[in-house]
Amino acid sequence: MPEASIPQITQLLQEWGSGDERALEKLMPLVYDELRKVARRYMAHQSPDHTLQTTALVNEAYLRLVNIRDVSWQNRAHFFAVCAKLMRRILVDFARSRQYQKRGGGARPVSLKEALIVSRQAPAELLALDDALNDLAKLDPRKSQVVELRIFGGLSVKETGRC
Repeated sequence: MPEASIPQITQLLQEWGSGDERALEKLMPLVYDELRKVARRYMAHQSPDHTLQTTALVNEAYLRLVNIRDVSWQNRAHFFAVCAKLMRRILVDFARSRQYQKRGGGARPVSLKEALIVSRQAPAELLALDDALNDLAKLDPRKSQVVELRIFGGLSVKETGRC
């Protein structure tokens, strides 16, 4: 992202946080490509046949984002940190919704050959990762935040330091 747009993004975030809905309309085209990159990072760890796609993840995050009220947006890095957390929550919620069937409800029979195929990240693994990050947050919230911002949010060390 060009450095010139970072102050503009921060300004729009502050205007939006102050209640200016038009600021959000101006903001989204500036951050959309970056949000897709964050979503792609998350989706890269999902099974290729995952029903949620990158664009749908961004759109779902947007829908949750517009419902957040009374946020005092600090800067671009803060915005992307919140978006990364929203995307993680969406994928975890999706995985949890699939877990309720873990005792075979609705499962189709699979051949031994199909059973040996390992997906890139099973819902159980995503839930375990979420649990691990939540456990780390209880011990050291900052370390948990750094992992989320750097690995999933794609923020630089400098940007992560500002959050």
